[in-house]
Amino acid sequence: MLALTETSKVEASRWPSKRGQTKRPSPMNILVVDDHFLIRDALRDWLKRLNSEATILEAANGHQAIELVSEHTQIQLVLLELNLPDRDGFSVLAELRERHPTVSVVVLSTRQDPDSVARAFDLGALGFIPKSERQEVLLSALELVFAGGTYIPSQFLLCEARSSSNPNAPFAASAVRPRKSADFGLTGRQLDVLKLMMKGKSNKTICRELSLAEPTVKNHVTAILKALKVMNRTEAVIAVSSLGWERPLTQ
Repeated sequence: MLALTETSKVEASRWPSKRGQTKRPSPMNILVVDDHFLIRDALRDWLKRLNSEATILEAANGHQAIELVSEHTQIQLVLLELNLPDRDGFSVLAELRERHPTVSVVVLSTRQDPDSVARAFDLGALGFIPKSERQEVLLSALELVFAGGTYIPSQFLLCEARSSSNPNAPFAASAVRPRKSADFGLTGRQLDVLKLMMKGKSNKTICRELSLAEPTVKNHVTAILKALKVMNRTEAVIAVSSLGWERPLTQ
């Protein structure tokens, strides 16, 4: 369950210092859709901590969510709970993607079963964050979303059910693909980058953790995508999981 307690003083001091090394975040307009006001309060605080310039709007049900997005054309991101009192969250997601395709929708829900995750992505969600994640994971996931990345829950990445039931999916592992990471010809440094990609880290975070320049990280990511024969980071992460490379990756 999403934690509603305040972050400890140690954690709170860590966040500003970490971001003090980066440029000031751009203003964002975010809609939080959740029927529980305490959840909305907690999310508002966290979102403001990650981006003090953000404007946060709130909706308690699907009807309000659709109305607010229609009225406030400046909304860029919607954080959507699937369990809503007036209608199914999947129908809200589908309507948002159909009527407002430029608005990014990320599911932040109590649901975390593989079928719900897969369906959310099929309907156009750009991320799925389970509320059961630890607070530090939730914050990191939200930060990744702010940076334009996609967060996929580890429970889904470790499940091969979807790729086996739909072998024609673009991220499904081919039966002829090699099973060992070394068989892909990736260098040790590229494997280091891939490990962090598996954790949902953005390029900037990878740069900091590996002390690499951003162009170097981008080159490594490009080489990884080419080696795995996938089109983007999301497909790479899912493909690696479906190949059975459990943490930690080894050569």
